[in-house]
Formats: sequence, C-alpha cells, structure tokens
Amino acid sequence: MKPFPGALGAIGNTPLVRLGRIAPPDAAEVWIKLEGGNPTGSYKDRMAVSVLGRAVGSGRLSAGDTVVEYTGGSTGTALAFVSAVLGLRFTAVSSDAFSASKLEAMRAFGAEVIIEPSENGAITPELIQRMKGRAFALAEAPGTFYADQFGSPDVRAGYSPMGAEIAAALDGRIDVLCAAVGTGAALMGTFDGISAAGAGSKVVAFEPLQSPLLTTGRGGPHRVEGIGVGFEPPFLDRETLTDIRAIDQEDAFAMCRRLAREEGIFCGASTGLNVVGAIALARELGPGGRVVTLGCDSGLKYLGGPLYA
Repeated sequence: MKPFPGALGAIGNTPLVRLGRIAPPDAAEVWIKLEGGNPTGSYKDRMAVSVLGRAVGSGRLSAGDTVVEYTGGSTGTALAFVSAVLGLRFTAVSSDAFSASKLEAMRAFGAEVIIEPSENGAITPELIQRMKGRAFALAEAPGTFYADQFGSPDVRAGYSPMGAEIAAALDGRIDVLCAAVGTGAALMGTFDGISAAGAGSKVVAFEPLQSPLLTTGRGGPHRVEGIGVGFEPPFLDRETLTDIRAIDQEDAFAMCRRLAREEGIFCGASTGLNVVGAIALARELGPGGRVVTLGCDSGLKYLGGPLYA
C-alpha cells in the first residue's frame, strides 16, 4: 500500500513508557504504550487508516462515498478523521451513553452522528444491538461502505505495527502482553506484530467485572467505553490467550486519576482498567519480568464527564 497522505502519516510510532511510582517495587516492570499520541488521541487511528486506506487502494471505496459504522466514539472519531483526509463522507451511529466530547469530535471532522438513546447512560448489550441494526440498515443505501470494525480482516492488521514498535523498543523481551478487549483486534493485532518480530509473549485479556461475558457467559451494564460489547469479540483468539480476567470498573476509574496525578499519564477508563490488570500480573510475575499493556486513548476525550469530575 502507498504511504498515507497528509496527516495520516502521523499515525503510529507512539511512546512506550515504564510506570514508576504506581508500579510496586517487588514486581515485574510495567510498560504502557501511549496511544493518545495519535492524531485523534486513540489507537483507533491505526484501525481506521488500515480499513479505509486498503479499501480505497483496492477500489472498494472511492472519494465521495459514505462510510458507515456504529461506534462509541473513538472508532468513530478515527473513521471521521481518515474519511476527511481521503475525501469520504462518514455517518456514525452512536449513543448518549458515550462521552459527549467524542460525539463532538466526530462532528468536528464532518461526520453525521445518529444517536440511539440509552437507559440512564448505561452501555448494555441491547443498546449495542440497536446501534448495530441502525448501522446495517444505513449501509444498504447505494454509495455506502460499511467499515465493519467487528469483521474486516483489515481491522486486526491495522494494529500489527503497534506490536512491532513495542518489540523494537524492548529488544524483543516481553513476558506478558495484556489489554481489555472490545473487538479483540487491538490485543490480537499487537500480538501479531510482536510475534512477527520474533518476540513471543503470553497474552492476557481483560473485561469489566460488571459485564463478565468472557469469564462467566453473562454480560451486563457497565461504564467503560470501548470494551465489554456484550458478545464474543470476533477477533479474540482464545487458543492464543493465557488467561482472561474481569477487572472492577471502579478500580479502573480510580487508577485513571492516580495515573494522571502520580505518573502524568492522562487516559480513559479502558486504560485504567488495563493498568490495574497489568499491575496484578506484574506482582504475580515478580522482579525481572516485563508486562506490557496499552494506553488506549487520551483523557481529553473524557473531560466534562464523571471520570475526572
């Protein structure tokens, strides 16, 4: 594929930093990939440029066409950004359960945003299914392209460079890669990149304790955006996983505030959940080990909501 034009070339090569004050001294190292450094402040930029760039390159998508997707906001913002650069229109089906700043960001890039109402701001399996149905109906119109964040092979492929960057930065020495999952593509795609670089690692997936579908088979309402979508993540390879763990969302929210105040890392709730889980794994692994997790997005996306209130 040709080099990405304009601002799309700024995607990737984000910092990888080691936690200092929060990580316990009698545990393995904890490293976090700060994906808030991407143009829209999220690792979803990697996915969006992979999906839309490859679709344009193959002729499946042309300037002036409309891209459609249902999204909580970070995926939608990334798709809106890439669509703007490539001369595409973008329609997002979202909800008031998600951060208002994310909805505003999609509109800022020129997206049309269609809102499905939630019940008391909760992210539920029923809400996700309504959003999905609305998006599928819109994608039936002529001149539309369904981005298919839960099915396109270009989604998982978009995260492989992140794994290659991590492997290069740590000289291939990674004991555990861990992260919360929505589609599962970020975790598995990052592992693909690590593996392709010849640096194997164990892989652990996280989910919200309030919606423990992967560990108990029962989903539920929760408030960690971007993960725990209420159905089996389509890109999650259970045979590759070492473990799946449920993490309390309240611990994740508290960790976000600690990360900002003690480490200078400003992030969203899914990153807080990742760090809670990574520290638990680091304690178990012990000194001399190395745990890597993902800083999914920037805390700027959550100002005005309850996370940093």
